[in-house]
Amino acid sequence: MKVIVCGAGQVGFNIARHLAGEQNDVTVIDQSPELIKKVGDQLDVQARIGHAARPDVLDAAGAGSADMIVAVTFADEVNMVACQVAHALFNVPTKIARVRAQAYLQPMWQDLFSREHLPIDVIISPEIEIARAVLRRLQVPGAIDMTQFADDRVRMIAVRLDEDCPIIDTPLRQLTELFPDLHIRVVGMIREGKVIVPGGSDEMAIGDEVYFVVDTEHVNRAMAAFGHEEREARRIIIVGGGNVGLFLAQELEATQPGVMLKLIEANKERAEQVAEAVGRTVVLHGDALDSEILDEANVRATETIVAVANDDEVNILSSLLAKREGCQRALTLVNDASYGPLMTSLGIDVVVNPRAITVSRILQHVRRGRIRGVYSLPDGVAEVLEAEAMETSTLIGTTIREANLPAGVIIGALVRGDEVIIPRGDTVIEPHDRVIIFTIADMVKKVEKMFSVRLEYF
Repeated sequence: MKVIVCGAGQVGFNIARHLAGEQNDVTVIDQSPELIKKVGDQLDVQARIGHAARPDVLDAAGAGSADMIVAVTFADEVNMVACQVAHALFNVPTKIARVRAQAYLQPMWQDLFSREHLPIDVIISPEIEIARAVLRRLQVPGAIDMTQFADDRVRMIAVRLDEDCPIIDTPLRQLTELFPDLHIRVVGMIREGKVIVPGGSDEMAIGDEVYFVVDTEHVNRAMAAFGHEEREARRIIIVGGGNVGLFLAQELEATQPGVMLKLIEANKERAEQVAEAVGRTVVLHGDALDSEILDEANVRATETIVAVANDDEVNILSSLLAKREGCQRALTLVNDASYGPLMTSLGIDVVVNPRAITVSRILQHVRRGRIRGVYSLPDGVAEVLEAEAMETSTLIGTTIREANLPAGVIIGALVRGDEVIIPRGDTVIEPHDRVIIFTIADMVKKVEKMFSVRLEYF
């Protein structure tokens, strides 16, 4: 597949890295010589300096034969025009654009991105995606990550194990004996920065980040099995009144009427705008690093602080201050990946990584075969895929044991109609099953081929 990536920032760089690692033909365009040099030095891609929306630049990048353009520059307007030019002049089949400004995304302007106007196939709004990721984590207290598959019949949840976990040092095959009616399967672990696709004899250890697939109806029981029985927060402080904080407050007001919300915003004018845009949320103008503001927000009685300001340091320090004052849990937005290894030791409970969230959303539309959903783990070490098994798939009619799945690939669940099946070795995959798969990054291409639709199907 030939892909043009417009923008060599964090998101563009990581999308290019993902695609190049899977032997796609990738060209990256950016106006910054420094960013283009970094891309050229570190990735096996073509790197070009230029304005991504200009026809001559796109033509030189090979737009005439491109399968997809992914426009993720820092300017919304450049992204939109790049897609327009790619469509009008080069007939690029798939066009993805990152659009930050919420004014473009209002329901009243929904026709803007139709084929007759701005023909963009997929709009990615990082702020909305981040807010939704926070909301998912708030739904499952104790989880450090959570995403939904198969219309939320199945969830992939990540937890960090501590000494209170009752199944530490237990071989995974014994989980079925310990919890015979629990629809759950451990599909991956991250230990000391390395991803592990476990077998039945593997054991979990303190400090592991464990990823498991579970029937949505069994989430609470599954969390209890891992030693997490926290209740959903009823008192929440949001730090930062930008697009993420505002959207989060509005969504919580709409979906959680019993939650008491307070929002801290440092900019007075923005605080006034947020106060007009929300309903029952109490908006406080002040510095979240000021202990008096935290006292005014009653941080000692708050269960969760969600720090989503535009400054990583403010998010980290306000989270730590709040926890020191008695707040039980901190969800913290951190853009700079170099902070990642420090978060757990500092006491941050959940790190929200906007880069990983945006990359996951884009990859959902890049993956080939009958791939319905994609979730990329931080740093792209592994992916969780939802794929539909078609009649021509090589997996149909064979047991999972006989399927000879590649090393590093594990099937976590099947959804057949309304039934969620946690598979065993003798489980047979049937046509139109929705299959939830955990795979290390190197095996993604092979998984795509397993679920591709061959020509004879038509």
